[in-house]
Amino acid sequence: MNSSTRTALVLGITGGVGGEIARALLKRGWRVRALHRGAAASVANVPQGSIDWVRGDAMNASDVIAAASGVTAIVHGVNPPRYENWRQLAIPMLENTIAAARAARARILFPGTIYNFGMAAFPLLREDSPQRPTTRKGAIRVEMEQLLANAAADGVRTLIVRAGDFFGPNAGNSWLSQGLISAGKPVRRVWYPGRFDAGHAWAYLPDLAEIFCRLLERDAQLANFDVYHFRGHYFDRGVTLAEAVCDVAGIPRSRIHRFPWWATTIAAPFVKMLGEMQEVRYLWQETVELDNRKLLAALGEETHTPLHAALQSTLEGLGCLRVPAAKTNRHPPLSDSSRSARP
Repeated sequence: MNSSTRTALVLGITGGVGGEIARALLKRGWRVRALHRGAAASVANVPQGSIDWVRGDAMNASDVIAAASGVTAIVHGVNPPRYENWRQLAIPMLENTIAAARAARARILFPGTIYNFGMAAFPLLREDSPQRPTTRKGAIRVEMEQLLANAAADGVRTLIVRAGDFFGPNAGNSWLSQGLISAGKPVRRVWYPGRFDAGHAWAYLPDLAEIFCRLLERDAQLANFDVYHFRGHYFDRGVTLAEAVCDVAGIPRSRIHRFPWWATTIAAPFVKMLGEMQEVRYLWQETVELDNRKLLAALGEETHTPLHAALQSTLEGLGCLRVPAAKTNRHPPLSDSSRSARP
């Protein structure tokens, strides 16, 4: 594929996933176009003039269709802000993306999550595991993927890559930056929301973006509706991630505390975000792992940044480091099992 002649439209480029995929595409020589309601925005680590900004609204079908003219791919990285009116906004925006992809004959890149799955599918999630969500957000995610599957039957191509909890220097709202630590503040303690011994999966966004790009480069081999699972940084002991944060931040591991779920229960009726956090608490209480054997068969390996390097970049990006990690990492390297699939 001669990527220098290819153009991708990114919806939600100022968000974590959209921005990372845009950066990865630019590195590969793609042209990137972005839909934005106001004037051109800034995207971290992207040189000025690298992005073709188009004024428009993802809620307006004609805006999206016009912005997608001539593109090869549409990255659907846009989400409703602050969890408000989730279904009333998420479904129409996705329908507009589908309409634009149909008109442009482009493939949709859709970042998936594990919210689609209820506990009946645990602990190892395969691409075809039954989706029986127990939460409102999970039901919306299932509905969105079904819209894409229905469109694929009509010729609209989609690539979905599902992953665990996001983290990265530009991840924006995430469990790491809003649950375990506080963005913009030095790390003095780490709150861990799950059972320490329950397995948990994390996705470093630059790695996930690379996977999307590598799969897109073999577009001819993909099905009209193709789904892959990205295993990312998976730990049999979920608290391993919190231990690594302590190492990189230069604080003792004894400063890991159990997340105060009792406090979010009290405040949830008054703070929308806390209510959303409460809804997905079940994902922290049980082992949840993504089976990446299909991805390994297609690409041979997962893109995998070593954990401490990924967290160093993340904490720097979030403004949470007081001193360089190289001076404070007194613990041996942590091991994770994210390089290969579970046998």
